[in-house]
Amino acid sequence: MEQAHHCDLSPSTNLSQEWIEAISPAQSEHGALLQVGRRVCRGSSLGHVENASAHGLHPADNTTTSELPSLGCHGWNFSQQYFTSTVVTEFALVCGDQWKRDLSSMVFFFGGMCGCFVSGQLADRVGRKPVLFASLLLLSVFSWGLTFAPSWPVFTALFFMVGCGQATTYIIVFVLGSELLTGKMRVLFSTLGLPFSFTFGMMLLPYAAYLLSSWRHLAVTIAAVSSVACLPFWWLVPESPRWLLSQGHKQEAERILQMAASPNQLQAPIRIFYPEQAENRFRTDKLGESGTFLDLLKARNVRNIIVKLWICWFAIHVSYYGMAFITSSLFGNPFLNYFLVSVIELPAYVCSWLAATRCPRRKIFIMFGALGSTGLLLTSLTTDIWPTVTLVLVMLGKFGVLAAISCMYIHTGELFPTVIRNTAMSSCGMLGRVGAALSPYLQHLAAVSPSLPWGVVAALSLLSVMLVFSIPETFREPLPDSIEQMTKPQRFSLIFSDCFSVRENTDKKAITVSPVSPVAEVLCSTPL
Repeated sequence: MEQAHHCDLSPSTNLSQEWIEAISPAQSEHGALLQVGRRVCRGSSLGHVENASAHGLHPADNTTTSELPSLGCHGWNFSQQYFTSTVVTEFALVCGDQWKRDLSSMVFFFGGMCGCFVSGQLADRVGRKPVLFASLLLLSVFSWGLTFAPSWPVFTALFFMVGCGQATTYIIVFVLGSELLTGKMRVLFSTLGLPFSFTFGMMLLPYAAYLLSSWRHLAVTIAAVSSVACLPFWWLVPESPRWLLSQGHKQEAERILQMAASPNQLQAPIRIFYPEQAENRFRTDKLGESGTFLDLLKARNVRNIIVKLWICWFAIHVSYYGMAFITSSLFGNPFLNYFLVSVIELPAYVCSWLAATRCPRRKIFIMFGALGSTGLLLTSLTTDIWPTVTLVLVMLGKFGVLAAISCMYIHTGELFPTVIRNTAMSSCGMLGRVGAALSPYLQHLAAVSPSLPWGVVAALSLLSVMLVFSIPETFREPLPDSIEQMTKPQRFSLIFSDCFSVRENTDKKAITVSPVSPVAEVLCSTPL
């Protein structure tokens, strides 16, 4: 939200209230600045204004504030209607320095992109768990560092590292949970468990911002949560048995599965893995023990899928984050608006979870993506006309886009084998962060037309829907461990009868033929 501000007037200035109001910005009942005849970024020459005021002249007498000579502001007064101290007010990121705000957001998302680039390959080489907690430590340290930032350049550099830790943490947690769990429990974690945790954090954020009032105190709170609350989980979160087996650490993988069997009242078999079969399962593909980003483009079937997914992730994340930035300019209380567009994520995740347990991934994405595109397209027609209707349509658009993103996460994780799963997910996350980095600039399109930003995000959402038609389906297919086990492309059908058919889960079929069958049997309901 644009924070109301005007040129700082010296307390010793002898001006009538009428002149002060004339050369300072006024605020409408909806919080929008009234710019007509007001000076926000440039102040009238105080000597001329004081002279006119001393002679009893009024702003409307033979002159207007626009005709007075103006000088650049040397300081600003900010409205404290909603915020006491923000990055914008402390570093004066307004007027000539307003571009720094969008650049800060872009740097944050580019930090996430770099984090995904590095962590994806590391997690496939050294393990999910070490990289996860290194990312949490990175997030904690640099969040603490933000509280001591003395200037905007230092703040931006630290913000880059915070973005790196945040994006890395989410992707690796998703991959680790997807590999530890199977069947319905994996769907529950991917579409409901992890997203709900993220959404509850977003819902608490406006309350924390309202109570703390200072951005530095808010940064301290975030740092405390990421360090004190999360780092002790090192002793509770296991490594991925699938990754351990892919690297030849069979004994460690068996130990984790045996520990998981006890809480689930299951008897782990004496011999869980069969060495020769397990070796062949993970090592008969062209990528060897672990892949890199370049390896994603070597095999033709992987390349065809990953390029389409990169475009989908880029487009859908521009839409999602673009909505977040454009929503900041909506009328009304910013805390309430942020809460409302955050709380809509809860039913979106619930609906995506329910759909993911019954329907093919492609159909879910297409259905929700089309709903989101429709809501955003209608929003472009109501902007600045019906504020309440606009807010409702924005919530509908976010509902559809977010449910589609939730399905995209689980679909992407199910497409790729264990040896490159984290690399593939991170590469998609990296393209998503590129889209997010560009999204702050969408709001500037409103200078051409208020409806243009909404039209752009609607079109990008629709583009991702069109691409999903040609991506292989993974519904009721076992999680692949090698390139040969990847799902082959299938013909798309608009008939939804398969959403209501009762069929034995393919994961159960895999139990009779897979050398890692006890993974599914022991972990399918493991509480983490």
